[in-house]
Amino acid sequence: MTDDPFILAGAASAAVAVLAGLIAIIVASIRKMRRNDAEAAEKRMAELARLQIETSARLNEMRDMLAGRQAELHRAVNERLDSVTHHLSQSMTATRQHTADNLAKLNERLAVIDGAQKNITDLATQVTSLQNVLSNKQSRGAFGQGRMEVIIQDGLPKGSYEFQFTLSNRSRPDCAIFLPDQRPLVIDAKFPLEAVTAFRDAKTDDARKMAAARLRADIGRHVGDIAAKYLIPGETQDLAMMFVPSESVYAELYDGFDDVVQKAYRAKVIIVSPSLLMLAINVVQQIQKDARMREAADKIHAEVGHLMDDIKRLQERVLRLQQHHGQAGEDLRQILISAEKVEKRGTRIREVEFDDVDQPADNVIPAPIPRKLQVGE
Repeated sequence: MTDDPFILAGAASAAVAVLAGLIAIIVASIRKMRRNDAEAAEKRMAELARLQIETSARLNEMRDMLAGRQAELHRAVNERLDSVTHHLSQSMTATRQHTADNLAKLNERLAVIDGAQKNITDLATQVTSLQNVLSNKQSRGAFGQGRMEVIIQDGLPKGSYEFQFTLSNRSRPDCAIFLPDQRPLVIDAKFPLEAVTAFRDAKTDDARKMAAARLRADIGRHVGDIAAKYLIPGETQDLAMMFVPSESVYAELYDGFDDVVQKAYRAKVIIVSPSLLMLAINVVQQIQKDARMREAADKIHAEVGHLMDDIKRLQERVLRLQQHHGQAGEDLRQILISAEKVEKRGTRIREVEFDDVDQPADNVIPAPIPRKLQVGE
């Protein structure tokens, strides 16, 4: 190692120059790194702005699509409800019109029956005895059977009755009227008029007593035969009818032989005159109409039940659709929240400041100009 001061001074100067160059290189590197960071931050801000614009556009597109779907759904639901309401209104209108027509027809029939009953009452006042018209038993039986058949044929539709119907015990009543429970109502037209004629022809008190006893015995026996042959439990109705073909005979029987009428009633045999048979037929007709109306009402009730099931299913589907719509609204709300968070983060990133990015490096020590060493220095 030399101790020459000039050599040592030159070496020190060279070291200082090298050190100054290194410092200048480090400072330039730092400035370059800061410029690169600023450019990268600007690029990230631009990318975030682009992403924010794309997200907003997609959100607007999704909002428009959901609004269109919601409008289409409302339109479809309104159309379905309008259709169901229209069909229900038509059905109720038709039912109401049908009921009104039936009631009008019923009133017309009642008016006709009232007129016929009035005519029969007028004729009954002129009839004093069947003996003036009919002379033997067969004629009287045919007369009673004929009057009964005319009354029933005029009052009931075909298929709801049958003459000389055969029961399970092989007995054949004069008429069987089929009620809605399919158990026939039996009518017998073979009234014992001989006893009534004898009672009317009796001149003395003893003859009238004997004729009255005979009348009670004949009617009681005939009532017993009707009850025994035509009242079959579970097959026929609980009541049977004994037809009297004359209003005057019925009135006389009802006024003078009330015990006979009560005995027949206890045996479940009802004695009826032509007018009462007409009334009974009218009641049977109303029962049949009520049965048909109940069947129609059951059908309407079943259809209304199906309609209510359809409406219930429609309501369930609308509720499910409403749930899906609510879930979609919740998803949109979550997306909007995420978009707001992204926007806030981008705003915070944009507001970040980098210190000394644009300041000039005035305090940097310039590098010394290198020079060659001369001989002797």
